[in-house]
Amino acid sequence: MNPSPNLFLIGPTGAGKTTIGQRLAAHYGLPFVDLDVEIESRYGATVATIFEREGEAGFRSRESAHLDEFSRRDGIVLATGAGAVLDPGNREHLMARGTVLMLGVEVDEQLDRLQHDTARPMIAGADRRGRLEALADARNHLYEEIADLIFHGRHESVEDAAPRAVALLERHWKRR
Repeated sequence: MNPSPNLFLIGPTGAGKTTIGQRLAAHYGLPFVDLDVEIESRYGATVATIFEREGEAGFRSRESAHLDEFSRRDGIVLATGAGAVLDPGNREHLMARGTVLMLGVEVDEQLDRLQHDTARPMIAGADRRGRLEALADARNHLYEEIADLIFHGRHESVEDAAPRAVALLERHWKRR
């Protein structure tokens, strides 16, 4: 297990990286950073708008630069975007600079959680289930490859999930 004081959350869209990450940061007294929010703030545009203007490649370039910047910090909880693991350099940075916690979620749960979400460009379109399944096929092995720990979500509230995540980390996370 990486002994870094940093905790990096990875996983599919709708896995709870932001909501669980905020709870973990509060529990450990660490600042919380949502990578997508930081990108949007810095560029004054939503992720969807950046995708629209620059395509996925343009967004991924910005994402990699921000991931490099924020993963160099010491003592943070960082929630990555779901596709951040696609870049080999990003995977290397995450593994080398922090403890990587994968939040896993089944497609049915994603569909429930994201039923009203219209802001995520990677799941836009009529066949949301098909998109989520394709993304899972393309990405889950990358999440698992770099994860120090895997937290499996289930149909539960964040109030129930957060203490389970803390318990998992308490058993395994070695902070300096």
